Amino acid sequence: MRPLAAPAAALPLRHKWRTLWLLCLAEFLGMTVWFSASAVVPALTSAWTLDDSGRAWLTLSVQIGFVAGAFGSALLNVSDRVPTSRLFAVTALLAAGSTALIAWLNAGLGVTLLLRFLTGFFLAGVYPVGMKIMATWTKADRGLGIGILVGALTLGSAAPHLLNAFGSVRAWQPVLYSAALLAAAGGLLALFVHEGPYRSAAPRFNWKYVVEIARRRELVLANLGYLGHMWELYAMWAWVPVFLLASFTLSGVSAPLASAAAFAVIGVGGVGSLLAGKLADRLGRTTLTVASLGVSGLCALGIGLLFGGNPLALFLACLLWGFAVVADSAQFSACISELCDPAYTGTALTLQTSIGFLLTLVTIRLIPAFEQAVSWRWAFALLSIGPLVGLIAMLVLRRMPASLRLAGGRR
Repeated sequence: MRPLAAPAAALPLRHKWRTLWLLCLAEFLGMTVWFSASAVVPALTSAWTLDDSGRAWLTLSVQIGFVAGAFGSALLNVSDRVPTSRLFAVTALLAAGSTALIAWLNAGLGVTLLLRFLTGFFLAGVYPVGMKIMATWTKADRGLGIGILVGALTLGSAAPHLLNAFGSVRAWQPVLYSAALLAAAGGLLALFVHEGPYRSAAPRFNWKYVVEIARRRELVLANLGYLGHMWELYAMWAWVPVFLLASFTLSGVSAPLASAAAFAVIGVGGVGSLLAGKLADRLGRTTLTVASLGVSGLCALGIGLLFGGNPLALFLACLLWGFAVVADSAQFSACISELCDPAYTGTALTLQTSIGFLLTLVTIRLIPAFEQAVSWRWAFALLSIGPLVGLIAMLVLRRMPASLRLAGGRR
């Protein structure tokens, strides 16, 4: 008797995890250019005589570019018009080229900011597209899958600090060249990644749904949670390396060790994202996000008290912060996808991402100004406002009947 044929959807799933790990490796490599210039801020400050505004704009320009790219891609529905593996590959290669040009031209802040904008613009074809590919391979384990992908993004964002630690902190060009090379390798790897059996057309962005989203209390609360998270996340990632370098210098610790510590502090968020992705599907999304926001908010409030003190104690506290600050990231998008009507999922997610990344412009720019006003001892306390607002929003959401739609009824 011949065995029954496997269901059509089961056949490609045989290679599911091999494909997903390859996707995560491509994502990790592609995202190495995001903080490549931020990782060498001290060297660029010396080379180009940058002030606080100039240093902040090295990161701000990438954020603005990413928002422009993500919003434009959603309006034009690019990810449904261009094969995702090809889109990922081309944009990763373009982001790599923009980064390499910064080092090759060495033309000062103005040209660099334009190239950083382009880097962020092109990365809108890497991170969101990687998320879409992941969704085509996962259903019940989607929280885990997205958690792994966000973990890869986090490690990629941290990687330039490791490159900086192994090289001379004064030689900034090799760090950018190395990051560009890694991103290009990620783009080439993406050509071997294909979509899974759960592929469907991406929901289109539609302006008429914006008002409807603003009227739905559960969506407003989920977005407030995300905005509280974003108020803290990218400012922490942008400035904690500078904070660690300043503190370690006072304690007599070398600059390469400070860069290695910065890599570990940002990179440990990858572990946090992976564990949180697995736990959120079991314990509930509001449970996970409230815990993560509470821990990260307390870290932001108190981390400055360790400035200039024992380097090991500071490093361990920063590790805890780095673990918690990104652990809840993917869950806010999952909340929106579960709470909103399928007809405007695309609109809701695009709005959430765009507003969140625009909000990061505020805190990335404010932290150096606060550092000048109140010193590193209290500068990061500003970031604790976001987790507090987000935590309250998620607690209110948890008490609403609509929260039963989250994670299969696990609030």
